[in-house]
Amino acid sequence: MRRWRDGRAELVVYGLRGGRVSVPLEIAGSYRARTKGLLGRDAVDGAMLLSPAGSVHTFRMRMPIDVAYLDRRLTVIAVRTMRPGRLGLPRLRSRHVLEAAAGAMAGWGIEAGARVSVEGARDGR
Repeated sequence: MRRWRDGRAELVVYGLRGGRVSVPLEIAGSYRARTKGLLGRDAVDGAMLLSPAGSVHTFRMRMPIDVAYLDRRLTVIAVRTMRPGRLGLPRLRSRHVLEAAAGAMAGWGIEAGARVSVEGARDGR
């Protein structure tokens, strides 16, 4: 499975309707960065990729978020909006999770079946 280092990159969304959108991306590849995620933030600029991850929670979050579950090929399995204080169900094929402000993913074209890619990220352990 592909691994990314903590840092910044661009998320490219290839929508089902033929569109292509680039979004600023923060990568949480280390255990410490994944456990912190968006906790304690009032907003997020773009999206955050948690990798590896199969589920998330919104305990101690200050805002509702959109959550997209991605398989190993970065195809969207499911998208959910979660209010603070919720526990997301694990998705069997999920290897990565995208988080963004509630409502943002619909505007980017992220829906089940869409593909995404990560550009400009550093690979490695």
